Amino acid sequence: MEIKMVKLSEIVPYENNPRKNADAVEPVKQSIMQFGFRNPMILDAENVIVAGHTRYLAAQELGLQEVPVLYADDLTEEQIQKYRLVDNKTAEYAEWDFEKLEEELAQLDFGDFDFGFNNDLEIDETDLDDDTEKTVTAVTLRFENVSDYEIVEERLKNLAEEGNATISVKME
Repeated sequence: MEIKMVKLSEIVPYENNPRKNADAVEPVKQSIMQFGFRNPMILDAENVIVAGHTRYLAAQELGLQEVPVLYADDLTEEQIQKYRLVDNKTAEYAEWDFEKLEEELAQLDFGDFDFGFNNDLEIDETDLDDDTEKTVTAVTLRFENVSDYEIVEERLKNLAEEGNATISVKME
C-alpha cells in the first residue's frame, strides 16, 4: 500500500454515507491541527470516499489543498460497500480501560481543546419522585474523574438487572 497526496478538490464524498459526522468534525480538525494529518483517507478508484468523511470535512474547514489517501484498489465494489460500514462499526466495540485512561490524562494537557476528556460533571435531572414512572431517552454525563464513571456505570447495571431500566450506553 502506498500513501499518495491527492487534491481535496478531486475527492468525492460517498453520496449515501449513513454516518452523521457533523459533531466529530471539530475534534478531528483539532487533531489535525495539533498532530498533523496522521490517518489517510481511503478512496475507491474514482476518488469516492470509502472511509474518511469526517477527515474530508475537517480538511475542507482547515483549507487544506491536499490530503493523504490510500486507494482500496484491491477490493471489489461489494467489499468496498461493506468496508464503508464495517470501518465505522468496529470502533463502537472498543471500550476504555478507565484506570489506565485516568493515568494517561493525569500526565497530559490538551490545551484549549480537550477532545472530550473534560472534568465537568453535568447531570440534567428532572424532578422525579419514587412513585412516578418516567422514561428517559438520553442523558449526557461528564465526569470529574474515572471513578465517578465507574460508580454510575455500576448503578446503571444494577437498575437494569432489577428490571427498573433498560440501559444503553453510548460513549462519544
